[in-house]
Amino acid sequence: MLSDRIEGKWIDAFCETFARCAVAPGDTAAILSETQSRALNVHLAELALLRLGAKPFHVVVPTPRNPYTVPVRSTGASVAIGGLKPVVSALAQAGFVVDCTLEGLMHAPETPEILKAGARVLYVSNEHPEALERMRPDDALAARVRAAARMLRGAKRMTVTSSAGTDLDVDMTGAQTVGIWGWTEKPGTLAHWPGGIVVSFPKSGSVNGTLVLDRGDVNLTFKRYLESPVRLRLESDYVTDIAGEGADGEMMRAYLAAWGDREAYAVSHVGFGMNPNARYEALAMYDQRDFNGTELRAVAGNFLFSTGANEFAGRYTAGHFDIPVMRTTIALDGSVVVKNGVLQDVFG
Repeated sequence: MLSDRIEGKWIDAFCETFARCAVAPGDTAAILSETQSRALNVHLAELALLRLGAKPFHVVVPTPRNPYTVPVRSTGASVAIGGLKPVVSALAQAGFVVDCTLEGLMHAPETPEILKAGARVLYVSNEHPEALERMRPDDALAARVRAAARMLRGAKRMTVTSSAGTDLDVDMTGAQTVGIWGWTEKPGTLAHWPGGIVVSFPKSGSVNGTLVLDRGDVNLTFKRYLESPVRLRLESDYVTDIAGEGADGEMMRAYLAAWGDREAYAVSHVGFGMNPNARYEALAMYDQRDFNGTELRAVAGNFLFSTGANEFAGRYTAGHFDIPVMRTTIALDGSVVVKNGVLQDVFG
């Protein structure tokens, strides 16, 4: 187990990332956290901002009660702010916001108002800083992610196949695409660290076919490498059948059913990881409390499949799976961008 001790090298990593976010001496910066946030990362954020000459202040809110009987993990839609207008106002007035909430503000209901005011928001994923240190900003990665995002935005169709039996078809017409490279310097935008991910949120009714989750693929909600295959049948975005024996299939069926919400079975986003410094085996290297899974989402060449909320398709739910699927072939309008789990050199 890693020690929760302040290390100079971790302050350096935070400084390097915040500097990429255009933090300059004299800038006002808010650090948003909740009572269950990783205190080490909150402290590192403060020290890094001070070292850069910024003027940080803390906004700390109580971690709210989970209103569900089901555990909630990594939805990207923090409910920590709870609509509190003074909190929204404080964050909106800060030029830079370090988001240290557990779930992140990516899809939180208050985020549009904060961004509209011109704030730059960086979600520091709830990882141990040892992982954040390994995935510091990378100009070459940013260029590739930008190129991949442009390619996805221009694509009409995505196909995903694998030797395990995956045969998935995604109509990309009108899909909303986001590329995350690990920082943001533009007012009114949000990014998360670590980065190296490009994902698209398809319009309603766009995803059909079969997705086979094979041994070694990763269910990040359960923080678990799959030990037996699970076959998902998708019709007009919705998982209509989950076939698979053993704990992996049983837990997926039970978790989705527990929500009692059809939208939990719907596709949230599709995309792929692009970070060459993200390691597939990382889940085996950390205690579960020290691991949030963003690194596995960013592993170069994975097919990143997600179920749950997709605001662009008008679907909202707290039920959520993020599943990096390895060893697939992904094609955009017939052009292969990932071949048997290997990211192809097509992004400049």
